Amino acid sequence: MAHEDANAHQHGHDHGPDDGHDHAHDRGPVADASVRVARGSDAPAVGLVQAVVFREAYAAALAPEVLATFEPRAFANAWRATLEGERSGDGVLLVACAGEQVVGFAAVGASDDADTDAGTAELIVLGVHPDARRQGHGSRLLHAVVDTARARGRSALAAWLLASDDATRGFLTAAGMVADGAHRQRVVSPDGNTAGEVRLSALLADDSDAADAADAADAADAAPVPAPAEDSAATSADDRAPAADDVRAPEGP
Repeated sequence: MAHEDANAHQHGHDHGPDDGHDHAHDRGPVADASVRVARGSDAPAVGLVQAVVFREAYAAALAPEVLATFEPRAFANAWRATLEGERSGDGVLLVACAGEQVVGFAAVGASDDADTDAGTAELIVLGVHPDARRQGHGSRLLHAVVDTARARGRSALAAWLLASDDATRGFLTAAGMVADGAHRQRVVSPDGNTAGEVRLSALLADDSDAADAADAADAADAAPVPAPAEDSAATSADDRAPAADDVRAPEGP
């Protein structure tokens, strides 16, 4: 994740009963702010936010010419293919809105780490556009992720983030997530550059506890959690390719 959110592999998934549901947990200062399940027409806006968030998140890890390949259109095309394709899994893409404008996004699906069980969901990516940060969008997205995971019978949530991303770690730890000891090296560029990642996890609280945790996280209002661009080179958890029905943020070109 990077400033208040963030990333992507192509994925097929079933939005299920949450389709069109508006998670209006409006605890931030933006009165018309909301979170809802993404539609195919949201792909361009999500692609734009993702490109900005990814360039920021990976600025210290990738060369400028690689960062320049993080193009909104490429991300948008990948998301459109995902959102308009057949969906067989339980992954969900959520968008944060200020009025009608998409300003952030988050993807949640089943964890495929070998050391987690079927009850663990994964926060795959969460990102908010820099111009829309510190307005509660990050905490609303996180709250909706927890709601979505719980509705699918998940009892725990995990998230991988860059080991160097102190801001995002602060955001997630304020919400009750803690480093669980898992770490890996993720390939983040076509020429094989890697970046260290750590995993945070938490048991899912009841609704009132989750709301309090999201409020605390919003006070920290950190950066995004970008999904890795490639499969990990090595990991203490699982280095298998993602399952086809996982939600994965689209990769860069």
